[in-house]
Amino acid sequence: MSILQWDHTVHYVNDLEQAITAFKNNGLTAFPGGSHKLWGTHNALSYFGLNYIEFLAIEDRELAESSDTANLVVKDAVNLLPEVEAFSRVAIRTDNIEETAASLKQQGLKLSPIMYGKRLNVQGQWIEWRMLTVGGNFQGLIYPFFIQWKGSDDERLAELKETGIITPHPAGEITVQQAIFSVSDPAATAAHWGQVFGLSAIAASSPSPSDGQGSVALAIGDKNFVFQQGDKQQLTQLVLSSESPSLQGRTIIIGEGEYVFT
Repeated sequence: MSILQWDHTVHYVNDLEQAITAFKNNGLTAFPGGSHKLWGTHNALSYFGLNYIEFLAIEDRELAESSDTANLVVKDAVNLLPEVEAFSRVAIRTDNIEETAASLKQQGLKLSPIMYGKRLNVQGQWIEWRMLTVGGNFQGLIYPFFIQWKGSDDERLAELKETGIITPHPAGEITVQQAIFSVSDPAATAAHWGQVFGLSAIAASSPSPSDGQGSVALAIGDKNFVFQQGDKQQLTQLVLSSESPSLQGRTIIIGEGEYVFT
């Protein structure tokens, strides 16, 4: 059975430099990632261990609009930007994408083919991966997509540190803890995601502020997906743990996406 981890979160933005500056002004390291030459998009990245934020923007709209790709992350970017700067999908890392695809098909999900992705980073190196996206939604909430990188997690972490891609944040040690999804029915959504992705329910750390029903959480590795009562049907917040007194209790807002520090 393939092992699943929360790999990263896509955040659609119009201006990568503005997103980088917003993070840097709060003691967070962020930097240009590179261009997706096949899709017409480019990104900026901020790493918290192997879990990272991907700010994704359209670099070449004509190419992005005409690209014949099954990549729903790119298609959604074309449809939402420039009007909506918000969180997109979470990416789930698998150590066996073929096995993951077979399991998802058994659950009746609509999958793209397994695609080869690559981007040219600012050092002129090609970064490559394999991925698949999941079509449709559950009660309006779009599904994650799945990605497999070359090598083991330990090998990749060591390489990213050695090449200087993962570096300490000026604000100190920070970890991504939770993704908060605003959904109409937290219990039903958590039960569905738990079934189709093989994730286990756990007790949520705090009740939803907007509804007495509280929150429902799923564990993915040492992190959580939390479903709270709301009307947005989308990912709205990332919760990060910080040792920095200047960050604790602060919320960084970029477009419609909120980064909450505890």
